Amino acid sequence: MLQLIEAGLSAWLTPSLTALLAVVATYLIYRLALAIIRHFSEPTAVARLFLDAAARALGVFLCLLVLNVVLAAAPGDLPWLDTLQSLATLLLILALTWALVRCTSAIGEVIVKLNPVLEGQWKRARKVETQTRFLVRGLNILIVIVGLGAALMTFQSVQQLGASLLASAGIGGVILGFAARPVLGNLLAGMQIALTQPFRIDDVLRVEDEWCWVEEVTSTYVVLRVWDLRRLIVPLQWFIENPFQNWSRHSAEIMGSVYLWVDYAMPVAPLREEFARLLRASKLWDEKTETVQVTDSDERALEIRFLMSGSDSSKTWDLRCAVREGLVAFIQARYPEHLPRMRAQVLEVRDSDSHKAPSPARASGSPPTTTKPASGKGARGAG
Repeated sequence: MLQLIEAGLSAWLTPSLTALLAVVATYLIYRLALAIIRHFSEPTAVARLFLDAAARALGVFLCLLVLNVVLAAAPGDLPWLDTLQSLATLLLILALTWALVRCTSAIGEVIVKLNPVLEGQWKRARKVETQTRFLVRGLNILIVIVGLGAALMTFQSVQQLGASLLASAGIGGVILGFAARPVLGNLLAGMQIALTQPFRIDDVLRVEDEWCWVEEVTSTYVVLRVWDLRRLIVPLQWFIENPFQNWSRHSAEIMGSVYLWVDYAMPVAPLREEFARLLRASKLWDEKTETVQVTDSDERALEIRFLMSGSDSSKTWDLRCAVREGLVAFIQARYPEHLPRMRAQVLEVRDSDSHKAPSPARASGSPPTTTKPASGKGARGAG
């Protein structure tokens, strides 16, 4: 046994040294070429972006390719040659898969960088970015599946298993379809969202009563950044099956309203003037919408709506808060008596209707009184 091992090692001495020298020479030449290309190219050039993304994977692939060539040229009577060739082929397929995934990811990054978010063109840039990320992730999944399948097919036992599975492909396909239905559903939903564009990266959405931004899109789920910096993870299939609000579908501009309840005696003209003054003093207003309307009334107060607009939802929210605060301060300072109040009726109680002892007020000659609310409901505060 020992003599057999020594004979095998001596037979492999020359081929192994040849393979080692070839791999080392290939790696050194590749690193030298890589350094020269990086020296004479701009960091933002398209070819440079591809090279930087796939440099490591490409180097491993070239070294394994040379190793496979050397093993193919080795004498056929060498021991363990078939095993080493199968292992080298397996590693070569995996390295090629790695390099293709890196190149595909680089395609997405290049497309995004070639379509920056410029003033007045943010809609097109977000659309391109969203479509690119969906398609790149789907393509990467396809490349990995094909690469792993090709790697497994290098084993003889797997080839025989594959031939036997083909005979029952119909039943296996049905079972696999049921088992992978959530994954496949999300993948198909991702493709549908990428093509139809119901939302894009950085769009403002209203999902499950949460005000949030689209932060990240993966092949199976979407990461939404809520206004208080929480993260909401939503499967892609949910967006296909449920309605949601998109506040920046065609434009980020949005209108906001402030509601105030005031007494009937409150004049509306001063409120309209103060509202106009507050809007013109604020940098958040986009100077497009300015409306004051009495939208409702009941037995106690008037409801006044102040409608305004902003360039995006965040600025509009801040503008609404500032306007509401300013209007309340104005009413408190100028018309405090016209804030909402509870009205009451004074009813006289006759002697025949009362079976109680006379009060001190009755004893002094003053008729007893009792108050009865005009309505069973309490007064509404400012909206």
